[in-house]
Amino acid sequence: MRATSNAHGRVRQLRRRMSLPEVILWTALRGREPGRPVFRRQHPIGPYVLDFYCAKARLCVEVDGGN
Repeated sequence: MRATSNAHGRVRQLRRRMSLPEVILWTALRGREPGRPVFRRQHPIGPYVLDFYCAKARLCVEVDGGN
């Protein structure tokens, strides 16, 4: 599913304003070492923006709390 045209601007804004729980999780997920899954943050899918997404595993992670 493709992202809507206005989602890309919203994604940039969300990446700049991540909540504390999102920042903590992102620091743990961001390493791209061999054998580790690769995650994307604030990934747009259709009209939605996923907090974290691993394409290979087809796994999305939503984090609540913080702000």
